Amino acid sequence: MLSKAKLWMHKVPPVRLIVISFAIIILVGACLLTLPVCTKAGQITSFLDALFTAGSATCVTGLVLFDTYLHWTTTGQVIILLLIQVGGLGLVTFTTGMTLLLRKKLGLRNLQLAVENTNGDSGEIGSLIRMILAFTFSCEGIGALLLMIRFLPQMGRHGIWVSIFLAVSAYCNAGFDILGSVMANGNLIPYASDSLVNLTICGLIIVGGIGFVVISDIYRSKLQPAMHRKKRHSLNFHSRIVLFMTILLLVLGTIIYFILEYDNTLKPLHGLGSKLNVSFLQAVSPRTAGFASVDISKEHDFTKLFTVLLMFIGASPGSTGGGIKTTTALVLICTVLSIMRGDEEATFNHRRIDKFTIYRSLAITCIAILLVLIVTGIIANTTPGVNGTDALFEATSAFGTVGLTAGVTPRLSTVSRIAVIITMYIGRVGPLSLGLAISLKRGHNRPDSVLPEGRIIVG
Repeated sequence: MLSKAKLWMHKVPPVRLIVISFAIIILVGACLLTLPVCTKAGQITSFLDALFTAGSATCVTGLVLFDTYLHWTTTGQVIILLLIQVGGLGLVTFTTGMTLLLRKKLGLRNLQLAVENTNGDSGEIGSLIRMILAFTFSCEGIGALLLMIRFLPQMGRHGIWVSIFLAVSAYCNAGFDILGSVMANGNLIPYASDSLVNLTICGLIIVGGIGFVVISDIYRSKLQPAMHRKKRHSLNFHSRIVLFMTILLLVLGTIIYFILEYDNTLKPLHGLGSKLNVSFLQAVSPRTAGFASVDISKEHDFTKLFTVLLMFIGASPGSTGGGIKTTTALVLICTVLSIMRGDEEATFNHRRIDKFTIYRSLAITCIAILLVLIVTGIIANTTPGVNGTDALFEATSAFGTVGLTAGVTPRLSTVSRIAVIITMYIGRVGPLSLGLAISLKRGHNRPDSVLPEGRIIVG
């Protein structure tokens, strides 16, 4: 039986194995969460509710049907945290990293899986994964220590667990919290004016959402040469794009949220610093993190639509976040601008963008829009009392693995819950990866074939 399983794994393409691994983690997590020992009431959680929670944790989304602290025991919370950690890094990264840490060599099969999972280069995948694990645990450890400054005096020894949980959840862009003892379903609302908590959470979210390849490039091009007093190198093209888009979205998001909600959700807050603090978190969180320091349901509809845009774009490739990704958004913007200028090729920063990258970006965006619209329709038509804006907000939050909600998640119908679970899964593994895992067809045309051009009038 074991030999047959190994043979099957060697035959399955890497992208399909990665997609399957996420499904297996979700199912195992769901089965564990149904156990009475995981709930404070000592009762069995329905499989659909457990599946929703496991899917949300593994896909690092953060949508919850009930308060994580009030419903789940410490055992249940540990299971959820493990699902977040494994789901954030990816099972392949985790297992490959453990293999490398044990000083074992990677086989060709494991090497292919690791490259597919991290978007890294096959020649440097070993050092990249070691760096990913070391950097991840270091960031989470530092974040937990900073949060303990606030939670340890307030909650005693329980504050240690709260700090660790929040640090891992924030770095993995999950959005889960166990602050129900302070305010049920309140998330970070009780700490809206607390700069230490908010900025620590924001820092972890940003670093986790930049992408492991970019972090590696920053380390090798800037930090490592500086430590050895050598000449620093320029960041690669991909890293520059990611950092440019990340800074742009954070600055614009903070300013726009501050303007739109100044006399609404920000009104009860005292002082300009507190308002900017909350605005910054609400600009960072839609980048697939899911933490909230205000009641989302009370936001203006226009603010919700702007947040939908941020959630749809999401984080960066090879990170713990979801969405269509910052690089995809930039490619689309550059393509549109090139068409408007009458240029034959899309460019950015004096570099030409490859046509296959443009096609891939268009495919990802079109599939994502179609999926979000379908799920929006399902939520709006099967969940009583939910308007179109809130349904769109919920569907985009699921696809972008964000976890923000306008109070819709606990009211979702059975059909809507299933649709949201599927959407979170697709959002985490990626629409194209899922499509390739199902079809396994890279193209119908032979490389040496030349087809006649078909002229179509558009626009």
